[in-house]
Amino acid sequence: MTPSQTRDPVQILAFVIGLAFIAFQVWLLFDPQQPLFERPVHLCAALVLLFLYKPLRAERLPKVARIAIDVLMIAGSLAVLGYYLIGYERLTTRMENVSPVFDLDILFGALLVFLLLEGARRAVGWVLVWVLLAFIAYAFWGNILPGWLNFRGFDLDAAIEITTMTTAGVLGITTSTSVSFIFYFVLFGAFYAAVGGGQLFIDLAIRAAGRATGGTAKAAIVGSSLMGSISGSAVANVVSTGVFTIPLMKRTGVPAHRAAGIEAIASTGGQLMPPVMGVAAFIMAELLGIPYGDIALAGLIPAIAFYLALMLVVDLTARRDGIRPMTAQEFEKVSPIGPRLHLILPPLILIAMLVNGFSAAYAAVIASISCLIVPFLRSGTRIGRKELVVALRDAPKQVAEVAVPIAAIGIVIAVAVQSNLALKFAGSLLSLSEGSIYASLAMAMVGCIVMGMGLPTVAAYIIGAVLFVPAIEDLGIPPLAAHFFIFYYCVLSMVTPPVALASFAAAAVGQASSVRTSLSAFGLSLVAFFIPFSFVFDSGILAQGLPAEIAFSAASLLVSTALWAVAFGGWAGRPLGWGARLPIGAAGLIAVIAPSGSTIWLAALAIGWSLVAAVVVVARRGSGQSITNPAE
Repeated sequence: MTPSQTRDPVQILAFVIGLAFIAFQVWLLFDPQQPLFERPVHLCAALVLLFLYKPLRAERLPKVARIAIDVLMIAGSLAVLGYYLIGYERLTTRMENVSPVFDLDILFGALLVFLLLEGARRAVGWVLVWVLLAFIAYAFWGNILPGWLNFRGFDLDAAIEITTMTTAGVLGITTSTSVSFIFYFVLFGAFYAAVGGGQLFIDLAIRAAGRATGGTAKAAIVGSSLMGSISGSAVANVVSTGVFTIPLMKRTGVPAHRAAGIEAIASTGGQLMPPVMGVAAFIMAELLGIPYGDIALAGLIPAIAFYLALMLVVDLTARRDGIRPMTAQEFEKVSPIGPRLHLILPPLILIAMLVNGFSAAYAAVIASISCLIVPFLRSGTRIGRKELVVALRDAPKQVAEVAVPIAAIGIVIAVAVQSNLALKFAGSLLSLSEGSIYASLAMAMVGCIVMGMGLPTVAAYIIGAVLFVPAIEDLGIPPLAAHFFIFYYCVLSMVTPPVALASFAAAAVGQASSVRTSLSAFGLSLVAFFIPFSFVFDSGILAQGLPAEIAFSAASLLVSTALWAVAFGGWAGRPLGWGARLPIGAAGLIAVIAPSGSTIWLAALAIGWSLVAAVVVVARRGSGQSITNPAE
């Protein structure tokens, strides 16, 4: 905390509650409790912290009124906690749809829903609140809607029971994931950032790629992918790494909007990059009932393809536009890596423990502890009280900003499942697409992107998983591929106009046009936009199958995305005109979405790479003119 914060009683109170929160979670790791004990404590602690760290900002109200409202919110959160603790035995042993719902249950259930709505508004804004209100309205008045949307509706007792009194609503899978996974990985991310891990990643990336063609952009991609895999938040990643990478790119000639766009898409892709990925990946593990390590392994090949395609586009664009690499003087300003290289140990410890079968939560806690030990291996990286306080403050604060919105989404899950809306929606989607796999996938893709505009990735993914996954599975697509398909496009919604949260954050950091930044980031995302179609038809891309099959699938995806990237980069030894870019791009797109090894896949690759080879041969013969006709 800053000197002023150390004297602020509210900040001190929040810090103490955060310490208690950490202690509670560490206790649960070694002595797990019943769901209706640990989840309410976790959620109510997150609510209290959120209201402390994000006080009411309604400037039209007097300061005294704003403080009074915040106090009431905190008191309400504590009252809800008391309700669950006092009624713990009754709530645990009661029978759903059989045991009575008392007036006290309705009172505190309604209070909890209200607190979650206000907490979600403060954490992520109004978009999620409107979605939640729409589902609440549907729960009560679904009987007035036409067609397949119609259902009899719930009375107040049933609505409160399914949303707040069982482990199927706000205390269901979303809060369970926050308790069991998210808290510990956010703790690790906060500790690692506090000891200088983020800066190490950026400097490593600059040292590795800074002197290459388009080096600053490549360094931004590498650094943001590394940090994004730890932070799991696109916007947080943009803000933390973009302050270094965007000015660096601008100094080497990259336009401001493009520099911000590169940072936005690179930071967004971090949620796809193992070992940590994003919060939504932990939810996916819970929904599928498989170990998180399996999710991380399945995500590895698509993430590599995503970043290699992005790197290739940046490289080719830099060659086409004449973007210079870093000068020797700029390069030497980067702090030496050697004296700090040992700081890479905490993420390596995390990965090693996950690979060796330790639970994800335990691995994250041990890796967090290592963050407090590893810096003392060298005198130049030793941390003091300030870094420790920052880590202990930031971890519970960041957890609260995630735990409250995803708990609120439990309302969506409860209503969608109990009203049978999810299955009805799946049937409607199949009917509209007339059973076509490509049409159904395209509709699900558009739905995820539209829904993800203005929503955090985890919120968009959970809603998408409830609504779209059943329809995709009905097409015969395996559950893992169906969930990854939805997850991937919910991630990309962070850079998809008109509401692109990661792009807006990058534009603010880079002092660039938000519209041009959004368009630039979206254009860059197109190079990897159709990768999900490939793993829907080829399970090897998700590391499913024999090693030889997985290797072939990985190689085929990389070759296909590379061809698609050449068309976007517009360079193959010389600038490419649209006469060459369009057929190369068409061949690349077909190769990406067609099943690996199929005749159409082989034909697309052969035609596309033959065109590229022809351009390269012409370029080597010394022609300096743009190729406008592939037949020339």
